[in-house]
Amino acid sequence: MPKTRVALEIGHGTSLRRMDYTAAARRAIQNALWRNSITVAPAFGFPKDAMIVDVDIAVQAPEKVDTAALMDMFPYGQIAITASHGGLDIAKPDSNDHTVIANAAIVVSFDMEPA
Repeated sequence: MPKTRVALEIGHGTSLRRMDYTAAARRAIQNALWRNSITVAPAFGFPKDAMIVDVDIAVQAPEKVDTAALMDMFPYGQIAITASHGGLDIAKPDSNDHTVIANAAIVVSFDMEPA
């Protein structure tokens, strides 16, 4: 059966002081998840573990995101997390530091025939 997308959630997060790309990514995922309660699995008659959850984190330094450390945010489903170039680094005046802004896109799909 084809992979069919049923939900898209978007969030953003920051690391204001530590320039921590993983922390900003975690906050972006929380922002996307905590605004909604995705109940599509039972609505389609699937167990929650059948959810295919693809997460894309966009930051200016994707190699600095520890995607494995973010897996524990998802209690069920088949999770795949990737980091790609995007987001923003905002320079701080009179310093070499910057604020990190991460964007998260969470796509939920199931293996099923489209309606």
